[in-house]
Amino acid sequence: MSNARRGLPLTSSSIEKIFPKLTPAQVSRIAARGHIRSMEGGEVLYDQGYSAPPFFMVISGELEVVRPSVPVETLVTTYESGQFTGEVGTLSGRPSLFRVRATKPGKVVELNRQQMLALVQTDAELGQILMRAFILRRVELIAAGVGDIVLVGSTYSANTLRIKEFLMRNGQPYSYMDLERNQDVQNLLDNFQISAGEIPVLICRGQIVLRNPGNQEIADCLGFNESIDQTHVRDLIIIGAGPSGLAAAVYGASEGLDVMVLETSSPGGQAGSSSRIENYLGFPTGISGQDLAGRAYVQAQKFGTDILIAKATRLICDSKPYVVELVSGARIPARTIVIATGAEYRRPPCKNLSRFDGAGVYYGATFVEAQLCDGEEVIVVGGGNSAGQAAVFLAETTNRVHMLVRSAGLAESMSRYLIRRIEETATIVLRPYTEIVGVEGGDHLEFVRWQNNQTRQTEEHKIRHIFVMTGADPNTSWLDGCIALDDKGFVKTGLDLSSDNLSAAGWPLTRQPYLLETSLPGVFAVGDVRGGSIKRVASAVGEGSTAISFVHKVLQE
Repeated sequence: MSNARRGLPLTSSSIEKIFPKLTPAQVSRIAARGHIRSMEGGEVLYDQGYSAPPFFMVISGELEVVRPSVPVETLVTTYESGQFTGEVGTLSGRPSLFRVRATKPGKVVELNRQQMLALVQTDAELGQILMRAFILRRVELIAAGVGDIVLVGSTYSANTLRIKEFLMRNGQPYSYMDLERNQDVQNLLDNFQISAGEIPVLICRGQIVLRNPGNQEIADCLGFNESIDQTHVRDLIIIGAGPSGLAAAVYGASEGLDVMVLETSSPGGQAGSSSRIENYLGFPTGISGQDLAGRAYVQAQKFGTDILIAKATRLICDSKPYVVELVSGARIPARTIVIATGAEYRRPPCKNLSRFDGAGVYYGATFVEAQLCDGEEVIVVGGGNSAGQAAVFLAETTNRVHMLVRSAGLAESMSRYLIRRIEETATIVLRPYTEIVGVEGGDHLEFVRWQNNQTRQTEEHKIRHIFVMTGADPNTSWLDGCIALDDKGFVKTGLDLSSDNLSAAGWPLTRQPYLLETSLPGVFAVGDVRGGSIKRVASAVGEGSTAISFVHKVLQE
C-alpha cells in the first residue's frame, strides 16, 4: 500500500500486518456477511464519537481516517481497495476515536458490530488477519499518543498519575501535556479557560473539559459503557477483570454464554501492575502484566463479552435472578455470578503514608511509575514475587533499589529465579528485618525513615519513591453478608464450606456446593478473593476457566 498520504507516525515496520490488503476471495467472504453500499467523494461514513461504528471493507474508491481538530484535521491513515477499517474499539462497540470519510467515490462492504464479531469468531483465516490488525493499530495509536482526548497534568500530581494509569490499563490512546515541561500548555489552558489549580484536566474530543475527573466520570465521557444493555438478564456476570475474571469471560463467552464483566477501573487486577511475569506458561522471555491483561481483555471482547466500567456496591441475593447493584444505582440481573474481585495490597502501619499515595507512594510498578523515578533511589516494600519483579524492573532505570522485608530474607515467599536475579543485581540492596517507620514531605514524598526491628537502629534517607507490595486484603466488603467468608474475609468455596456455613446460608439444594461455588448456589469465587487460593497468575486463570464448567451445570439445573 502506498504511504504517500499516511499520517500516523508508525513505530512498527509490519505495515502489511497493520494495513493488510485482502485477496478477492477474502473480500467476497466478507461481502457475503454484510451489504454493499455506494459512497460519494467527501461523504462522512461516521464521525468521531459515533457509538458502535460499523466495519467497512473497501471494494473501490478510498477512505481516509482523520482526527477532527481546530483549525485543521489530522490525517491518521487511508484505506484503498482491499483494505478495511477498524481497531480494538470496534470489537466492544465503543465510540469511534476518529472521523471516517470517503475521498473518492466507490463502494464498500458494511458490517455492523454483531456481523463483524461473527466474522472473526467463525472464519479462522479472516479472524486472524482482522484481530492482528486491530490490535496492532491500537498499539500504534497508543505509542503515537493519537486519540480523541488530551490530558493536561503534572508530574507531581497524584491524580495525574491515577488518570494516566486508568487510561493505560484500559488501552485508551491519549495525548499528554505536562504543566511544567510543555511550552504550549498555557495556550491550551487559556483557550479552554482552565486555571493551573484545576489540573489535571481531561479534554474529550476537543469539546468537553473534565477538571480532576474521577475514573467513572472519564469512562462516561469516553462512552465506555454507552453501547452496553444493562437491563436484560445475563447468563453470567463476572465481577472483576483480573486474570481469573478475564479467563472466565473468555471461556464463558466462547462457549455461547451471555457474559458481562464489571470492572471498577483497571483491568488486569494486581497482575496488571506487574512489570514482568517470567514464570507464566508459554512466555519464556516473560510478559508484562499489562500486556497479558490487555491480550485477555481483547480476547474476551472478540467472543462478545460486554465489559462495563462500573463499581459493584452490593449483591442482592434474596431472590433469583441475582442482582448486582452499581454505584450509579443501576441493577443488573444475572442467572449466575463469578466473584473475581481480588485483593488489595495491605498498607504498612506507618503514619501519613497514605497522604503520599500517587505522589511518592505507589502500589504498582509499570512503565508509568518508572518514568517518575528515573535516575533516583527507590524503596520496594515486600518479599513476594510482585515485589521481586518490581525491584528487578526498577533497577533498570534507577540508581538504587532498597528492598525492605520484615523477615530474614526472601526464600520463603519468592521464586528462586527472582531471588537469584536480585542477588546478581548490584543496584538492589536487600534490607531484612526492616520496616518504614516515618515519611515526610510537602506535596510529594521527600524523606523516608526505616528501622531494623532486630537492632532497633533507625535511618533517614532522602528518597522520593516507595513501591508497596505487601500482603493483601480481599475485596469482599461489598458482599454484605450474602455469602460465607473465612476469618480473614476471603470467600469460602466448595469443600471449605462447613455444614454450619451451609445451614446459616440456607443452602436449598440436595447436592453439595461445586468446586469454587460459594454458600450461595450459582455464585462462584475465583482468584485471590477466594480463601485458600494459590497467589499465582496461572492458578487464577485456571480457576476462572474451571468455574465455567460448573456455571454450565448450574444453568442446566
